[in-house]
Amino acid sequence: MLVRFGTLSFCYFAAIGLFNPYAPLWFQSLGYSTLLIGAISALQSVTRLFAPYAWSWSGDHSGRRAELIRLAAFGALLSALALLGVEAALPVAVVTLCMFLANSGVVPLSEALLSQLLHMPGGGIDSARYGRVRVWGSIGFIAAAASFGVLLEWTGIAIFPAFVAAMNALLLLAALRLPATHTAAVHDEPAPPVLPLLRRPEVAWFFASIFFTVLAHTSLYAFFSLYLVSLGYGKWTVGALWAVSVGVEIVFFWTQGRWFPLLSPRRWLEAVAAVTTLRFVATAWGGAWAPVLVLAQLTHAITFAAHHAACIALVHQLFPGRLRGRGQALYTMLGYGISGVLGGLGGGWLISKLGFAAVFWAAAACGCAAWFCARRAGPGLTLAQASQ
Repeated sequence: MLVRFGTLSFCYFAAIGLFNPYAPLWFQSLGYSTLLIGAISALQSVTRLFAPYAWSWSGDHSGRRAELIRLAAFGALLSALALLGVEAALPVAVVTLCMFLANSGVVPLSEALLSQLLHMPGGGIDSARYGRVRVWGSIGFIAAAASFGVLLEWTGIAIFPAFVAAMNALLLLAALRLPATHTAAVHDEPAPPVLPLLRRPEVAWFFASIFFTVLAHTSLYAFFSLYLVSLGYGKWTVGALWAVSVGVEIVFFWTQGRWFPLLSPRRWLEAVAAVTTLRFVATAWGGAWAPVLVLAQLTHAITFAAHHAACIALVHQLFPGRLRGRGQALYTMLGYGISGVLGGLGGGWLISKLGFAAVFWAAAACGCAAWFCARRAGPGLTLAQASQ
């Protein structure tokens, strides 16, 4: 059963590992300006502001999460196939938007379904088995980013849309192999509202901590490579530093059952925020020294992998039953949607005024804010002892 979820995770993140790094190069080959390329790329973050919640709302109210994952994957494939026949900017932007709208439902729906399957009697989630599934997403991303770089160098960037279609076809095949949802589609009562939960102080502080932690990391995702090039590092070094971070992320997920129980998920949030602060201080201050950057990238196992594991565990606890899908969607929206938009725009403005190092100092400040929010969340976020 879990193999099927691991396959879905591999295919989804492999498709992302192809599209996100290489779509700008294809856009450039079509003659688009840098501003237009940035605008089309930003559509992914924009759709994360509302689309995951819409998909998850449907899953919580219908009980048909697996079937909706298949629908989302099918929509992504149709959009990817449409890329084969368009080159003008407006059609490409519309088709890309449709693809993002479709695939934004895959992760929150699958995470909700997986956490339901890994539910433990004490109310927690089996972190060891979850890590063994999630690790395949990281493997898929790095495998696609590396292999398609070689393939596109050999074949030329013009074939990029065909590769996108092929990866989304594999995603649909993986979705079709998921077990059918056994939850009844029709319920005697409507699904409970989510707003009362969001009004609880510990939940509000929890999401605030997520927001600031991920906002800090937008400096990494959007500007780290440019920062390295500005310091004189070559492309090989840039790639190697990214490989270090993804490598330790994979190790953490694979061995999560050993490390994650050492702290409660709430304590992990605090530790993650503290390490995030140190990571970006080191990146801003020690960017000229490669060993410092290597040490900073090694902390990705904590600042991303451990953070993700803690968030999944806490969402599972705070949003039980038919609230679970919307909890996962809020994690995606508040963590990766709003922060992605603000981080990209704000970081670009900050760099234009003060230079690249300034955005990483700002990221360190966001880490401090995340630590404060995690502390304010309080013991209300601590999972039952059985989940440790």
